[in-house]
Amino acid sequence: MQKYVNVGKLQIAEELYSFLSNEVLNGTGLEVKQFWVGFESLINDFTPLNNELLQIRKNLQRKIDSWHKEHREMNIEDYVEFLKGIGYLEKEPSDFNIETINVDDEVIKAGPQLVVPLSNARYAVNAVNARWGSLYDALYGTDVISEENGATKNINYNPIRGRKVIQYGRKFLDKTIPLVNGSHKEVTSYSLVDNELSVMLNSGKLTKLQDEDKFIGYKGESINPTTLLFENNELYFEIQIDPLHEIGKTDVAGVKDILMEAALTTILDCEDSVAAVDALDKVSVYKNLLGLMKGDLSVQFVKNEENITRVLNKNQTYQMKNKKEFSLSGRSLMFIRNVGHLMTNNAILDSNGEEIYEGILDGVITVLIATHSLDGRCEFKNSSKRSIYIVKPKMQGSKEVAFANRLFNRIEDLLGLDRNTIKIGVMDEERRTSLNLKACIWEVKDRIAFINTGFLDRTGDEIHTSMKAGPMIRKNDMKKTEWIAAYEKSNVLTGIEAGFQNRAQIGKGMWAAPEQMNDMLGQKIDQLKAGASTAWVPSPTAATLHALHYHEVSVKDIQSKLTGNSISLKNDILKIPIAKAPNWSKEEIQQELDNNAQGILGYVIRWVEQGIGCSKVMDINNIGLMEDRATLRISSQHIANWIYHGICTKEEVENTFKSMAKIVDEQNKNDSKYKPMSVNFEASIGFQAACELVFKGGQQPSGYTEPILHHLRLKVKER
Repeated sequence: MQKYVNVGKLQIAEELYSFLSNEVLNGTGLEVKQFWVGFESLINDFTPLNNELLQIRKNLQRKIDSWHKEHREMNIEDYVEFLKGIGYLEKEPSDFNIETINVDDEVIKAGPQLVVPLSNARYAVNAVNARWGSLYDALYGTDVISEENGATKNINYNPIRGRKVIQYGRKFLDKTIPLVNGSHKEVTSYSLVDNELSVMLNSGKLTKLQDEDKFIGYKGESINPTTLLFENNELYFEIQIDPLHEIGKTDVAGVKDILMEAALTTILDCEDSVAAVDALDKVSVYKNLLGLMKGDLSVQFVKNEENITRVLNKNQTYQMKNKKEFSLSGRSLMFIRNVGHLMTNNAILDSNGEEIYEGILDGVITVLIATHSLDGRCEFKNSSKRSIYIVKPKMQGSKEVAFANRLFNRIEDLLGLDRNTIKIGVMDEERRTSLNLKACIWEVKDRIAFINTGFLDRTGDEIHTSMKAGPMIRKNDMKKTEWIAAYEKSNVLTGIEAGFQNRAQIGKGMWAAPEQMNDMLGQKIDQLKAGASTAWVPSPTAATLHALHYHEVSVKDIQSKLTGNSISLKNDILKIPIAKAPNWSKEEIQQELDNNAQGILGYVIRWVEQGIGCSKVMDINNIGLMEDRATLRISSQHIANWIYHGICTKEEVENTFKSMAKIVDEQNKNDSKYKPMSVNFEASIGFQAACELVFKGGQQPSGYTEPILHHLRLKVKER
């Protein structure tokens, strides 16, 4: 039973009250009583507004459902007029440029972005430290380097594989910092002569870089440097030299590694990758955030029978060519993803005894925690510009973005922060936001620092919004549709038109297959070529490899070419991906059901039974994929749509879930904490959750999975 502390008319969970009073508010200059008085006033003012926004969602969906039932043959012009008439399609503002100031260089530059569940301290520390990553390790440990001709990944170091890694590294150097003569493959030594980089080749001849400005600085002695720092497309990398190192001694130039500047920014996630359903869970998440913002979070664990303590990386200092010192951050710039507007949490009860909205809770508490990093009270500063970066997901249309802006204004006033200290990231992952993105950006034009696209959530909302329009095409065919191409393109063009270049990030979605890095290198570069300045990756290794793309493609040049090319793509975005005359065979239908059901079960069982919000889940082909609630949303909505339109029956889906549960049980047999579903389907709360997400999918608000997941996770915790 949750215990509360009464403060004013609020009831605050004991663990939250203690955490804020004893750990968070100390050192902020805020008086505890005054803070809670202000917080209560904020809750009272913003709760009714939040209620109104959610009611608008319900009203719009009801009208759209009715329209589709009455218009089986859809005319796009009629549909557009209908959406305008109900306020779903908004009037677009006149042209403008965003006016965000005090944005950090990491936001302005192009580079990879990590997303990490804030509930996992070890992952979070690793992610923030992923500002720098070993290219040699990333290559050696992944499928980017083939295992052909003896280059296998063994328990011990394989010199054949190592040589392939070194060759790959030299090719990278030849592309990014080419020599006037020869190749980096021929180099026997690097040194500084008259403050310039001098390169000795195996022919005995000296050469230098074609572009000497790319050499920035060094560590060690000028005649015998241990580290050489270079810059290309505004990203740094190091050549590390140590002839006595295990790798360096096999290299004629003594190069032991190439260290890449990788994850410029990291999103610390309180939302889709986190299973936080009550006060205790929220405090655990917030404690990790406090440790990261203060810079004192440490993690102890055992790896290969060795006790390891991991802490945040310190900054790196170099000698510039003119002998002056030069420092670079050792850590990724931290963004914090709050939850959306929908859910409530029992961490605080309002004056009516009702749970407050979790988005309001996250907004106040995460910003309060982040203030510890603003003024040098801690070892590290997250932002050199005294900014706090909050990513806000699942907002629908400009009124909801305006609500977030008003909330942030009020939080700044509550905490004594300058206006627009809080920067906002607007996730373009809901259909009503995609169609009204310019209006959404306008509402936060003084604080916006980020927009992005997200295929999974966006497709889940597409299916739910158009649930009554007809049966959706197969899930794997979605990425080939006109609407998704238009959505991705519109996001970039709208951001560029609004002046995002050199001021804010334009992002693209996640690469979900952490073991398929060679495929990632072949495909994810297309996101840069489309004009995105950042894109999501699931691991530090992936960030290191994705950094190669930013050395190959100048995003600034791409965005400059796209400037002035803005066109309206709304009609294309509104092309609903329904199957006009579906003629799938029974085998094809069953294949689709198997794929969706297996993915749902594999993720949900861990979420509900173990409280794991993000994990590598084996798909039906035993390929490990990083899954979070966005994946769940699209799969559950897809089956719900097919049941509604008679492509399959509820009984067929029930049978599919039961057969797939046996597969998921087998895939998880080595997990000591795993509770098999197929032993007793009726007793498995995880199995119940998976079924409810589909069979009640049409009734879930916007097709979100949180209400069912939270309810049943709490049921597990109460056992």
